[in-house]
Amino acid sequence: MTTLVIRGGAVYDPLHHRDGEIIDLWIENGKVVEPPADPAFRADKVLDASGCVVMPGGVDMHCHIAGPKVNAARRMLAGAQRSARQLGVPEFPRAGNAGPVPSSFATGYLYAGLGYTTAFDAAIPPLHARAVHAEFADLPILDKGFYTLLGNNQFVMQCLEQNNQPALEAFVAWVLNAAYGYAVKIVNPGGVEYWKSARLPLYDLDMPIGSERVTPRHIVKQLAEAADRLRLPHPVHIHCNHLGIPGNWRTTLATMQSLEGHRGHFTHIQYHSYAGEPNDQATFGSATAQLVEYVESHPEITVDVGQVLFGDTVSMTGDSQVGYYLHRLTGRRWFSGDTEVEGGCGVVPITYRDKSAVHALQWAIGLEWYLLMSDPWRIAMSTDHPNGASFLAYPQIIALLMSESLRAEMLARLPAAMRSKTILGDLKREYSLREIAIITRAAPARMLGLANKGHLGSGADADVTIYSRQDDLREMFEIPRYVLKGGEVVVDGGELRSTPTGTTWHTLRTWDDAFEKQLASFFREHYTLNIKNYVLEPEDLAGQTAANSTSG
Repeated sequence: MTTLVIRGGAVYDPLHHRDGEIIDLWIENGKVVEPPADPAFRADKVLDASGCVVMPGGVDMHCHIAGPKVNAARRMLAGAQRSARQLGVPEFPRAGNAGPVPSSFATGYLYAGLGYTTAFDAAIPPLHARAVHAEFADLPILDKGFYTLLGNNQFVMQCLEQNNQPALEAFVAWVLNAAYGYAVKIVNPGGVEYWKSARLPLYDLDMPIGSERVTPRHIVKQLAEAADRLRLPHPVHIHCNHLGIPGNWRTTLATMQSLEGHRGHFTHIQYHSYAGEPNDQATFGSATAQLVEYVESHPEITVDVGQVLFGDTVSMTGDSQVGYYLHRLTGRRWFSGDTEVEGGCGVVPITYRDKSAVHALQWAIGLEWYLLMSDPWRIAMSTDHPNGASFLAYPQIIALLMSESLRAEMLARLPAAMRSKTILGDLKREYSLREIAIITRAAPARMLGLANKGHLGSGADADVTIYSRQDDLREMFEIPRYVLKGGEVVVDGGELRSTPTGTTWHTLRTWDDAFEKQLASFFREHYTLNIKNYVLEPEDLAGQTAANSTSG
């Protein structure tokens, strides 16, 4: 029984109302514990956190770190990857490289170096789950999981066409178990399937996809209902139709309304908050305020931002149509993938330019979301890594949120044409350290239903980040003094000290097996593999696993 105490730090633990309280934090066997009753008790190890800020380990609830899209991007950007910074420590056998899409080992090292200890991949077709879990085995330190793509799954659509909600709910439970996935992901509901067959976009949420009963609105509502009836720890995770298109805020609002009271998480909301007319880029503007007003009056809805920052990156999405749109818009290379009857993807390199009024407005719209949402518990920090920017940009976002003068300085350097289309310059709010701890730790952990993450109360996982106080906020959050994973020091002064294997989170539910004959028939007719080879077994997952039995 090993004990460690973090002594004298200013603890920011919003769940337990600690706002810079100077306390000693006790850790035993990988968990936060109550201080010993005996004042004479001595810990086996002491970390001096005097003058430091202590927070739970960071939680990135929406990123792309494994799977077919990520690996396609690595191949596409092989030149950039080869010239990227190499990461490795002599005493650890596995190295990696950084770049726009870091390799698996480098992803774990870089997240830990930033103070993050948990990350969820946002979009995995269940057909690729086996390969993703193998890749997770090469992703050190982080606890992780993934959301299972179902918004364009043809079996889901068959259930909707037959008006068979019990079969749909049984399938959602079955596929999460089969893939060891964590939650349900919807990407451009119905739109990917329609684009794959017709190479045309859907015009609205009520456009039929092969059947009058199968529409984007129906897909969202019925999957949201299924997730709630199954009491999944995280609600349906929704990437709306019409991403990136001027005027798409109307589609986003209509999608929120289609939930009809069911829970929903709206991801990379920045990309779905645009005013204007679809075929006129000159009308491109911000509709953040209208959407914030709706979200704040509907407590069943949460969001993450998908912040854009300037520089080179790569767009990777389960939205094939968006990939093609960006290819036509930028003229750059394009990869498109078709995952049998489950979905698709698109990968395109992209450069966000500070001289572009559109890109500058995207940057501003993301910040508007953070600053207009009065309740930080319902908004999570994300860049939709690597789409808007790398997760390594989080310290830059934190600095912008905590300093109105820094935002004003950047805004002054951006094209004048965009300033009249954003209210960012009028927003004087500055985030506190408590609010930063909420949007980077406590809120995403709560949204995910991870009861032992995002806080430092008794029984919490001892995932802890300790920052040395600095006037330069960006630098402060870029290089933590210490990072602990499960009570073990993994980063010390920017240097990697250990690489423990993290836990893979998944959700297990039971189902009525009456639908399985229908499913087996569907597999025989439509899939290239046998259903028995589709279903993963516990031994197919490397390292530790944890099934979340938390009810949403």
